[in-house]
Amino acid sequence: MKKVISYGDPAHYVTHLHVTRECVDNPYAQEIIERANLPVTILEDGTLPDIPGTYPENLTQGKHHLLLCKHRGVFFKPCPGTREYTCCGYQVLNIGMNCPMDCVYCILQAYLNNPWLSFCVNVEDMLAELDNVLLNQPEQFYRIGTGEFTDSLAIDSLTGLSSRLIRYMNDKSNAVLELKTKCNIIKQLKDVPHNGRTVVAWSLNSPIIMAKEELRTATLDERLEAASQVAEWGYHLAFHFDPIIKHDNWQQGYRETIRRLFEAVPADKIAWISMGALRYLPSLKNIATERFPTSTFFYEEFINGLDNKYRYFRPERVSMYQFILGELRKYAADRTCIYFCMESREIWQEVFGYTPEEHGGLPKMLDRSVS
Repeated sequence: MKKVISYGDPAHYVTHLHVTRECVDNPYAQEIIERANLPVTILEDGTLPDIPGTYPENLTQGKHHLLLCKHRGVFFKPCPGTREYTCCGYQVLNIGMNCPMDCVYCILQAYLNNPWLSFCVNVEDMLAELDNVLLNQPEQFYRIGTGEFTDSLAIDSLTGLSSRLIRYMNDKSNAVLELKTKCNIIKQLKDVPHNGRTVVAWSLNSPIIMAKEELRTATLDERLEAASQVAEWGYHLAFHFDPIIKHDNWQQGYRETIRRLFEAVPADKIAWISMGALRYLPSLKNIATERFPTSTFFYEEFINGLDNKYRYFRPERVSMYQFILGELRKYAADRTCIYFCMESREIWQEVFGYTPEEHGGLPKMLDRSVS
């Protein structure tokens, strides 16, 4: 097995800030600039960070650069699921794009077209948009996540956004916030009043996948130690086995991770655990294999799914899911919702023995785990 390396704070990979001219006097941008203490380039209207090369070849270099900008679109919108697979009803809060960590399988490589990281500093507009939804629709329950287009905590030591969002969510009875990460930067979460309205989540995988295919991420021990700590601070926890990747001795790898997970954290603190087998856009294979030529899992056999993403053949997915579900059920609390991310009703029936509709639908199943 590849030697496990501790990379530390992924925000340390950022070595240069870029700030759009309209954001130079923004108090939040100034706060980040002061905290980062890095070289700063002011970008005039219509200009973008100048990263040598073309995308995606310059993606590795681009991850050193963070753009502070104003988001002009909608911050808050439903997760872009597909009708063909069961979606959990997640709501995405877009705080920025890209991540200083570098997972071989990361779909953002094929989804984005700029190599740098970006972060939206007009947070007042973000919170006003949330107010408009949460306060005007009190009968609707929302599970909100910031980890769709970036890692929720990867540059939090620079931005300090998580504590602002946790405080905002503290009194919102019709919503919970999920902060999803692969790092262990959590000290800023201590002593923040959260009132149980924030779930801190970690993506987990087989140890060899975490060591070989998830560059600049926290080790398994670091993630579990961080999870144990935030549990002591009263936060709900969640874990995501996604993507599940077929590899030599995969059963042993996932069994070990699951065992160590439940040795590290109290089972009754875990709100939900998701499973999702590797799936990827057709364009990702060429990008990832060129950037990471030693990785081999893209050369397995796949089928083009109903969402135009490549997936393992159904029997392989079912076999992996049944094994991992069996291991999780050895330890998980009855209240913890174990579920699929973007799988068909047929797979649900074959693995779980029921479909989400029999329990009120997947969104309701997840809502009950934190209500």
